[in-house]
Amino acid sequence: LEMLNQTEVREFLLLGLTNIQGMQHFFFTSFLLLYLATLLGNSVIVTVVISEPRLHTPMYFFLGNLSCLDIFYSTVTVPKMLTGLLFGHQPISFGGCLAQLHFFHFLGSAEGVLLAGMAYDRYVAICNPLHYALVMTPRTCLLLAVASWSTGFVHAVMHSVMTSQLRFCGHNQIQHFFCDIKPLLNLACSRTTLNMALLNVVTTSIVLGPFTLIVPSYLYIISFLFYKVQSQEGRWKLFSTCASHLTVVALFYIPVLFNYAPPSSGISTQKDVQVTLMYSAVTPALNPLIYTLRNQEVKTALKKTLQRKL
Repeated sequence: LEMLNQTEVREFLLLGLTNIQGMQHFFFTSFLLLYLATLLGNSVIVTVVISEPRLHTPMYFFLGNLSCLDIFYSTVTVPKMLTGLLFGHQPISFGGCLAQLHFFHFLGSAEGVLLAGMAYDRYVAICNPLHYALVMTPRTCLLLAVASWSTGFVHAVMHSVMTSQLRFCGHNQIQHFFCDIKPLLNLACSRTTLNMALLNVVTTSIVLGPFTLIVPSYLYIISFLFYKVQSQEGRWKLFSTCASHLTVVALFYIPVLFNYAPPSSGISTQKDVQVTLMYSAVTPALNPLIYTLRNQEVKTALKKTLQRKL
C-alpha cells in the first residue's frame, strides 16, 4: 500500500485482542477450550433433540435452533481470533471482512429474535397450559423459527450492502478481533451518516424489539406463578422450566444492549471489544451447560443417547 492517501484499501489488518505477549497464549488456550466446549455442547444438544422422540416438543425445537445458531455464531469470529492470538495481526480481504460482518449480524440478530419466540413459548406453556397444543402447533413453531432466521438475514444484508458501498483509503488497521460495523465505519473515507443511522435505528430496534417482548412475557409468568399457583413446590417446578431460558436471555442481552442500545458515536472502544467477546465467544459455550444442568428431560435423553451409542 504505497501512496497511502490515494490507494484504495482492499485488505484490512485485524489487531486482535491483545498485544501483550504473555497474555496471548493464555487467551489462546482459554478461548480454544471455550470454542471446543461450544462445538461439543451445542452439537450434543442438537443430536439429542433430533434423536429423542420425547424431546420433539416446541421448547426443544427452539433449543435445537438456538444450539445451531450458537455453533455458527462463534465460528464466524473465534477461529480467526485464535489465529490472531497465535500468529499476531491477521490480514483479512475486503470480501472476507464483509462476509464476517454479514454472518455475525445475521446469526446474532436471529438469536435475539429466537429468544423472544422461546419466551412466548414459555409464557403460553405456563399461563395457558390448556391452550398450549392449540397455540404452539408445529406450524407456528416453524413460522417463528423461519421468522428468526429471515429477520437476521435481512438485517445483515442491509448492513453488508451499505458497508460495501463505502470507500476505504489510507489507514487499514481494525481495532478489533473481527470486522464489526463500528470499527469499519471509523476507517471509511466516504460519508457514513446513513450507515450510522442504520446502526442506531435498525440495529437498536432489532435488539430492543425482541427484548420488549421478552420482559413482559416473564413479568406475566412471574406474576402468574405468585398469584395463581398455590403450592411452593408447583411454583418452583414451573419456574425452573423457564429459569434456564431467563439465564440465557440475560447472558445474551445484557452485553448486546450495552453495545448497541445507546445511540452509538461510531467510535469503537476497547470496552466494545470486551463486551462483544462475551456474547460471541463466552455465552455460546455456556448455553448448553445452562440447559443441561437445569433440565431433567435433557439429562435423561442424554443418558439414553449415550447408552445407545455405547
